[in-house]
Amino acid sequence: MRLTDFEALSFDCYGTLIDWEAGLSAVLTPWARERGLQLTEEQLLTAYSPVEAAVEAEHPAELYPDVLARSMRLLGGKLGAEVTSEDAARLAGSVPGWPAFADSHDALTALGRRFKLIILSNVDRASFAGSNARLGVEFTSVLTAQDIGSYKPAERNFEALIAEAARLGVGPGRLLHVAQSLFHDHVPAQRAGLRTAWINRRHARPGWGATPEPPAPVTPDWEFPSMAALAAAVEAA
Repeated sequence: MRLTDFEALSFDCYGTLIDWEAGLSAVLTPWARERGLQLTEEQLLTAYSPVEAAVEAEHPAELYPDVLARSMRLLGGKLGAEVTSEDAARLAGSVPGWPAFADSHDALTALGRRFKLIILSNVDRASFAGSNARLGVEFTSVLTAQDIGSYKPAERNFEALIAEAARLGVGPGRLLHVAQSLFHDHVPAQRAGLRTAWINRRHARPGWGATPEPPAPVTPDWEFPSMAALAAAVEAA
């Protein structure tokens, strides 16, 4: 298939459209310095990633701010550093302040002229509203973990996505899932039968950062270093 054969694009938000590593680091790095932890930003993100994934799997019905607060406390235990209630609340309430990637708005605006745009995100509705204000784009549908009752990479989330695409009249095989995380998105999306495009935001950096390593080999159907590159490829096609 060509990129122009699709009728709808579904997006992960955090890591793909919103810079969640910058958002997390803005809270975790000052906290670590105050506690005397000699860890780089990358080391903090790597330590944090499996903690949040485990919390989401074990507490699928919790709202994302509660997931963040719980993850912060567990990270402190893992690193042997104190986490106060203020520390946990700071991370829990930080999502609306996380910055959008510089290319997200223009790329989404261009793509929205051709495709239906759907969000499938590990977030709550209130936090996403803050992020959407930063993106400045109207999506055809928004599916959050709060709506679905589970967090990606759960199969249930992609079942909900496919059902929503069908409700919107998107033909079979005409939905492309666009995401940064191989762990949260590409592995389960492909298992659900979806084609995927990888926005490899970390293409110039080694390691996995705030995203756990994928549990199985996966090869996205397309790979781009940015949303701008995806939009340009669609325009060229």
